[in-house]
Amino acid sequence: VLRREPLVYRGRHWTLPLPDGPGKALRLSIPARQVPVYLAAVGPRNLELAGEIADGWLAVFYSPEFSPALHTSLAVGARRAARGSLAGFDIVATVPVVIDDDVQRAGDAVRAYTALYVGGMGSMTQNYYTAHAVRMGFEREATRVQELYLAGRHRDAATAVPFELIDQTALIGSRARVRDRLARFAEVGVTTLTVAPYAADLEQRLHVLRTMAELIDETGLAPSSS
Repeated sequence: VLRREPLVYRGRHWTLPLPDGPGKALRLSIPARQVPVYLAAVGPRNLELAGEIADGWLAVFYSPEFSPALHTSLAVGARRAARGSLAGFDIVATVPVVIDDDVQRAGDAVRAYTALYVGGMGSMTQNYYTAHAVRMGFEREATRVQELYLAGRHRDAATAVPFELIDQTALIGSRARVRDRLARFAEVGVTTLTVAPYAADLEQRLHVLRTMAELIDETGLAPSSS
């Protein structure tokens, strides 16, 4: 379709246009554009696949401290592809954000979310987020969070999430602390930041978004308008 050729398909189950219908094989009437492909990946092999076949990577629980290992896997895939490198590759990190001068309280706001993924997204033998936390160096803590969550002790699982894991994978704390940490994400190669504001109500979430826009301007990370 994007090649602006007539849409014709003859498969095992479907045929387009319908063989006994009045329809015709249509072609796209607007100028065709390349649609970028993004792959959400967590483990090393899927990261390699993203680097090989995709235009960008949708990252979750992204840690600047752990980024060399992540980017190495992307680069392995890129070398398998015709492009050979990650030039122009979009690294999109989804990052929880909590603006609060009390950094521990800010981290607490993200505990339930982290526990859900590290503890509950899978089984005891197969959870990509548990494995990711283990690779980041939190093996004992991640295993404990998973045990508690799968036992139905969700609050205890959230309490067991190590602050260091939250701090590495979220933007939490005072305005100045978040600004400094924001720059760190850019330094290690994140090209697009997806902000997930954690706050009690809509007005507070909007405040987080406005603050992030201001911080991006202050750090000079805003895209050029030229």
